[in-house]
Amino acid sequence: MTASPTTPLGAPTTTSMARVTGTHRTVLITGVSRGLGKALALELAKRGHTVIGCSRSQDKLNSLQADLAAVSSSNPSSPASAVQNKHLVMNVDVRSDSSVQDLARSVVEKKSIPDIIVNNAGTINRNNKIWDVPVEEFDTVIDTNIKGIANMLRHFVPLMIERKQGVIVNMSSGWGRSAAAQVAPYCASKWAVEGLTRSVAKELPVGVAIVSLSPGVINTDMLQSCFGSSASFYQTPEAWAPRAATMILNLSMADNGASLTV
Repeated sequence: MTASPTTPLGAPTTTSMARVTGTHRTVLITGVSRGLGKALALELAKRGHTVIGCSRSQDKLNSLQADLAAVSSSNPSSPASAVQNKHLVMNVDVRSDSSVQDLARSVVEKKSIPDIIVNNAGTINRNNKIWDVPVEEFDTVIDTNIKGIANMLRHFVPLMIERKQGVIVNMSSGWGRSAAAQVAPYCASKWAVEGLTRSVAKELPVGVAIVSLSPGVINTDMLQSCFGSSASFYQTPEAWAPRAATMILNLSMADNGASLTV
């Protein structure tokens, strides 16, 4: 996010906040069934925006669909007639190019091409030295965290280019800009996200922007897998989501290629 010399990064000015509250957005979020993705989806729906969400857990998607409808109904700016079927959630595996292609086809058919895409789906290896990480586990991290984003870009960037507008947010990590022991596959994948984002930023035409965004240290299932019980000392996804939503909604062409932190 761009900021004036007197405005902290991520803190919206009065003008930018007016833009957020006054403009309806359609936001696509991958990995939406839990953690950061779910919290962000519910926060955006509460603000009156339309959410397109995907994950691999159908049971959790069913629950999320009901939760999205409930928070949308509580928004006075959303008439009851507009709440039903406002949001779209789909069972999608971002590791599969054909699965992402089906998602893209569905949003085109429903004329719900996203204004913003948040590539949030991600996973981490169990704490282990690299030589002890099973091959299948390493592949899952790479296929989800890197190839998953590439598949989304392959099918959705052309749609944004056709509309001459759009913002893509690739969720990164502090470990995509530093490193830690026993999570080498995860660190490698997030360093790749940073490099991929900067490279794609140089390929996009005017009107479309891409950024990498580190959420900060949040008490999610992934953090618990690394930190154990000490993960509870950090903020919850629900506490993180309002600030993250405001920041994401205010991104513009001026941020293209940036590495940001909530």
